[in-house]
Amino acid sequence: MPVTALPADVPVSSYGPDLDVLRRQDPEIADVMLGEVRRQQDSLQLIAAENFTSPAVLAALGSPLANKYAEGYPGARHHGGCEYVDAAERIAVDRATALFGAEHANVQPHSGSSAVLAAYAALLRPGDTVLAMGLPYGGHLTHGSPANFSGRWFDFVPYGVEPDSGLIDYEQVRELARGRRPKAIVCGSISYPRHVDYALFREIADEVGAYLIADAAHPMGLVAGGAAPSPVPYADVVCATTHKVLRGPRGGMILCGSELAERIDRAVFPFTQGGAQMHTIAAKAVAFGEAATPAFTAYAHQVVEHAQVLAAALAAEGFAVTTGGTDTHLITADPAPLGVDGPTARARLAAAGLVLDTCALPYGDGRGIRLGTAAVTTQGMGPAEMARIAMLFTLALDEDPERTARVRAEVRDLAGRFPPYGR
Repeated sequence: MPVTALPADVPVSSYGPDLDVLRRQDPEIADVMLGEVRRQQDSLQLIAAENFTSPAVLAALGSPLANKYAEGYPGARHHGGCEYVDAAERIAVDRATALFGAEHANVQPHSGSSAVLAAYAALLRPGDTVLAMGLPYGGHLTHGSPANFSGRWFDFVPYGVEPDSGLIDYEQVRELARGRRPKAIVCGSISYPRHVDYALFREIADEVGAYLIADAAHPMGLVAGGAAPSPVPYADVVCATTHKVLRGPRGGMILCGSELAERIDRAVFPFTQGGAQMHTIAAKAVAFGEAATPAFTAYAHQVVEHAQVLAAALAAEGFAVTTGGTDTHLITADPAPLGVDGPTARARLAAAGLVLDTCALPYGDGRGIRLGTAAVTTQGMGPAEMARIAMLFTLALDEDPERTARVRAEVRDLAGRFPPYGR
């Protein structure tokens, strides 16, 4: 299969360092990479957990730091020659603690799930009771799924949302906490579009003597930009990812107070992970630096504004938007009023170049759709584009090949006017 041609108007350097080297050395993998580049250019990335990193983040990811083995922590590595990667990790830690106002940060977790695993390892023992949002209401796999380590090692008690509003049922949380006396309470989800009342969760945790763990993988980028409340002043441990709205590399991080710092660090290494990925840690440092700028603050508020415009437009098109809207970058909706379920909607939208996910629906047997505005906002789109995207959703759900082709062409044109790189 021939190597995919690069778009003529976008420089090779926009796709990362040394792509020409890869094309000469391994055209088969280069073709896969450029196929993905073309997919990202020709469609709209509306998956709530995805974003476009900056060229600087990509440069760090493709750097010689990837060559360095660095088990341990700065100043206490199990390998020699770590003076420069030590500096990179110290910069990442300093920037993370300053950005989020935390006393301690561990930037080594390979993912959000790795961060949660380490938090549990630091605070819990197998068999302990943990209170977390139930998976049908938006909880993550690490919040007690039987397919995940969390559901096999701990006794998870799920809480849910109010049937009418779709908002977290805080009275249920309190009652369950009083009745089950959990060792920890987890707040956070993957498909809850409203702000979490961290102060109330803290109050409930204190009442029953539980640790409070905030799984803030989704909103942490908004927190960095001042567009969402921070869990840091309230939670004993905050777990997060560095991609999503934060626009960093794929990875995780943990924030905590100084009293838990040693337990968290030992839970990451050596308990749950080996050598740190130093190129990724350097890329995290770059992202934290970018997130500390006024431009990122403006971006974070734009992401929320665009999500609210898109949610309202989807509701006007006939989608049943859960909780009646959103406070964040994230929207969940039921397409059933338009005659399709979530998986069918996702497939038809994908055929038209509108890429998103499905999600569980509270108090329903089917699945809805989950989408976000972080990536399209990074591309420079605005409220007018959000309104048009909602209309394209409705057109794409009509199972008509000719109409799908027309929507696909418009999506390609829209994406082309707002390229993620090369602007």
